Amino acid sequence: MRLDRRYLYPLLLIVVLTPVYFVLGDYYRHIFILVYIWAFLAMGWNIIGGYGGQHSLGHGLYMGIGAYATAYLFSTFGLSPWIGMIAAVIMATAVAWFIGWIVFHYQLRGAYFALVTIALTEVAVYVASNIPAINGAQGINLKVKMGWQWMQPTNAYLWFYVAGVLMIVAGLLVTQYYSRQRFFYYLEAVRENEEAAEALGVNTVREKVKANMFSAAWCAIGGVLYLQYFLYVAPRSVFGELISVQILLYAIVGGTGTVWGPVVGAAILVPLTEITRSQLGATFSGASLLIYGIAMVLAMLFMPFGVVGLLSRSFSRFRDNVAARDEVAPVAGEDS
Repeated sequence: MRLDRRYLYPLLLIVVLTPVYFVLGDYYRHIFILVYIWAFLAMGWNIIGGYGGQHSLGHGLYMGIGAYATAYLFSTFGLSPWIGMIAAVIMATAVAWFIGWIVFHYQLRGAYFALVTIALTEVAVYVASNIPAINGAQGINLKVKMGWQWMQPTNAYLWFYVAGVLMIVAGLLVTQYYSRQRFFYYLEAVRENEEAAEALGVNTVREKVKANMFSAAWCAIGGVLYLQYFLYVAPRSVFGELISVQILLYAIVGGTGTVWGPVVGAAILVPLTEITRSQLGATFSGASLLIYGIAMVLAMLFMPFGVVGLLSRSFSRFRDNVAARDEVAPVAGEDS
């Protein structure tokens, strides 16, 4: 990987956010951790949904596999969450391969693909709710075992850095790297015109299945992080349709198919919804859902390319205008 200044931006973000630890209180530090977790999950969805253009509404399925596999192995066999995470990634990848092969082999796209994925998450909710081994609808409460071997920082405040480093280093840097690789170029070609990509020799089914597997493994790791932070998992808390909508909404509002889009979307919506829930939760329990709906409508109407896309296009227009003025100025001087 050639050193590029683009790779320095995520590392610079770590330096900038480090002093925040000493300024914020516990509640706002908690919001920061949620931003990290949801941004990481949205990055996983962005691979298949943003770069590949396949708008899945069921990525809560892979998040739930990650959380449940880790919780079950820990609570039943006492295995470390690190082992559980490896098992979760394997399981989520296998499920994503099976779903992707069937769905993409039969050329299900657009609304049909979205309907299939959201249906699978609902099936997962009812299946998980009726399995006694994982406590059914009651879910699994984890007993805390402190130490890095149990994926639990000895100091609770270290979660601020654990989640932050995962999002910034494992999330932004990996996405930044792959955004300049052939794999993501193939996905972008499929997103823009699948028939043209096939005509140019791209195996579109294979690339979409690979993207679904990569995205599933990513969200499974995010599910493990979610579990280890909250120490509780239930069918609706991970497999529910609201979870899947949240994951894609952060990417859509921030900007799909961009490196920083999921981070920007999570940084805007997570604090807004959490603060609204804490302030209006007693009088208006559905405030967060209302915010999600308004954000989706506004993004579709006024920011179809997301916040990052809007800023990028505005900057490009400004730069073009400046360049045009610089070209006109010498000509005007010569005429005078």
